[in-house]
Amino acid sequence: MEMSAILKPEAVRVISSASSKKRLLQELADTAASVYGIDAGSAVIALQERENLGPTGVGKGVALPHARVAGLNEVVGVFVSLEKPIDFSSVDKQPVDLAFALFAPSDAGVEHLKALARVSRALRDADRCTKLRSNKLPSTLYTIITEEATLNAA
Repeated sequence: MEMSAILKPEAVRVISSASSKKRLLQELADTAASVYGIDAGSAVIALQERENLGPTGVGKGVALPHARVAGLNEVVGVFVSLEKPIDFSSVDKQPVDLAFALFAPSDAGVEHLKALARVSRALRDADRCTKLRSNKLPSTLYTIITEEATLNAA
């Protein structure tokens, strides 16, 4: 599954106003609503319910919030770069400045997990995260986040 199948260019944002985890989740839901037609209220509630099960801050400044939302036909994503890192109750206690939210259909099974694994792999790449942090233009961020990993010759 390629990133470009999950993420639309207009679902990539740079956010300066998110001052808390709750506010970030709202921004992610609002973006999903405007880009994919998801109900923002349902999306933010689903994200918050998932966070209540355990934080999705995976460490090194990255969060991967995700939720199942009624009315979707496919897994979709929203990527944000935060100008000011926020506390996200991450596993390593570090603040988050990169977040990739996934929204999946209510009945999604393996597709949701494949998408989550794909996004997780991409954002574990330290070089990619460095590039993401050094760019603040949404179109450039989209290019960086969707570029497929290249194999290095030995």
